Amino acid sequence: MSKIKPSKGAPYARILGVGGYRPTRVVPNEVILETIDSSDEWIRSRSGISTRHWASPEETVTAMSVEASGKAIADAGITPEQIGAVVVSTVSHFKQTPAVATEIADKIGAGKPAAFDISAGCAGFGYGLTLAKGMIVEGSAEYVLVIGVERLSDLTDLEDRATAFLFGDGAGAVVVGPSDEPHIGPTVWGSEGDKSETIKQTVPWNEFHGGDVSKLPLNEAGEIKFPAITQEGQAVFRWAVFEMAKIAQQALDAAGISADDLDVFIPHQANMRIIDSMVKTLKLPEHVTVARDVETTGNTSAASIPLAMERLLATGKAKSGDTALIIGFGAGLVFAATVVTLP
Repeated sequence: MSKIKPSKGAPYARILGVGGYRPTRVVPNEVILETIDSSDEWIRSRSGISTRHWASPEETVTAMSVEASGKAIADAGITPEQIGAVVVSTVSHFKQTPAVATEIADKIGAGKPAAFDISAGCAGFGYGLTLAKGMIVEGSAEYVLVIGVERLSDLTDLEDRATAFLFGDGAGAVVVGPSDEPHIGPTVWGSEGDKSETIKQTVPWNEFHGGDVSKLPLNEAGEIKFPAITQEGQAVFRWAVFEMAKIAQQALDAAGISADDLDVFIPHQANMRIIDSMVKTLKLPEHVTVARDVETTGNTSAASIPLAMERLLATGKAKSGDTALIIGFGAGLVFAATVVTLP
């Protein structure tokens, strides 16, 4: 018989507050067209993107996260000292160690919380949210700060016609805390590693530093290109549209609701055509508000869902207490979908 006492966590968890930060520099398609042979019409028709935000040297992964976190903590009505864990999802923090979460925790004045980074690409926010829910119900933390943050402009090949226009920078954060009622549904998540080559970093760091120069990609000036994110656009599009609609439906089923019960749909802001196709496949009713933040923010990977959530609430297009379906999907290939009550 076990001598270990049972955990004394909360019965359920919910999102209590949300915050976002977008860099001050707004980059229109015209800037992208300086380095690729394309047109504003082509970019808009392929992605729905008209502008994106790119960070300045001062707008680091840490700095953007601190700004978004401060807003989320204030929105939740708690103090930084009450944060028991900080979970950061990012693929664009270039220090292998220590985790950027530890630096963020210190700068927001959170005391000595558990702090760690996760790498789950564009599904990272969903992964972080699921981990936060588990910590709260298990009892290892009362309040968890979940951050999705990216500086994808650092990993963008501006000469790559397929991806140069896609990526943006920013940070989104939520505070997850205890609840007496279920406000975060079961997560449907997973991976398809056999498709890992469809979205990837062009060159591993060890090959970029000290590798065979003859095998490294060069820019038009003949210089070695910095590692960037590349993808097989058509393969990703087909997978996202057809397979992720199934995952979204499974998340609805797991939560015990139908599309008619939804108020809001917040998919990863990868591409407007993907979003519109998912809406059609899921047969979402007209009353459901759909996040289309990608138009002015671009694809911000792990930051895209909390940024879109924050904007919907700030503009009044969604309101506190609304039932929302969120789904993230990306490099890995990985995915995570769940139904939540908006803070």
